[in-house]
Amino acid sequence: MFLREVDDALREDDAARLLRRYGRPVGVAVVAGLVSLAGWLWYDNHRASVAGEHGEQFVVALDQLEGGRGDLADKSFAKLATDGGPGYGAAARLMQAGLALQAGKRDDAVKLYAAVATDSAAPKAYRDLAVIREVTAQFDNMPPQQVIDRLKPFAVPGNPWFGSAGELVAIAYLKQGKGDLAGPLFAAIAKDKDVPDTLRRRSRQLAAQQGIDAIEDPTAAVQLSAQ
Repeated sequence: MFLREVDDALREDDAARLLRRYGRPVGVAVVAGLVSLAGWLWYDNHRASVAGEHGEQFVVALDQLEGGRGDLADKSFAKLATDGGPGYGAAARLMQAGLALQAGKRDDAVKLYAAVATDSAAPKAYRDLAVIREVTAQFDNMPPQQVIDRLKPFAVPGNPWFGSAGELVAIAYLKQGKGDLAGPLFAAIAKDKDVPDTLRRRSRQLAAQQGIDAIEDPTAAVQLSAQ
């Protein structure tokens, strides 16, 4: 019992020395950790709250647009483009660009699409869509090779933008007199069941003009043409 009491006393003495030596740094570290955790929880909650507000503002702007109040919707989108952060801000700029195109302001639309396409903070899906829309808006005035260079990364089966980008790239090939490259690309679009039916029909016809049969199932092709 004597030895056990001595051992306990030594342990208490060691603990006291450790507490005197390291108690302040450990206490500071614990407090700092708690402050950091509280700060992160506040920031996460604040971010979610702000995102919710931006989402509501975006829905209001869409309602204004659907209600025929384009001018008011454009102002709402303009405010979101500035204050909406990477997500809703990019979406708002895309909507602004669409409204500019409808109003015949192609140059303004192209600038807005380019701004989203080069915004590294914007979600990738929005940046990719902006590239497609930017090229589409000025396709007639772009050199074919520039169209190909911009859209070729998207013009591959499996890419979400394969149909839209592939068609523009294939037409650019035709402008260059490269039917041997355009035909197979039209055929690939025609056979891709993830591509809208209207685009598949058009691509099948254009592939046939290049001497390529893009029909895998004649019965399905007849049904598709009848839709």
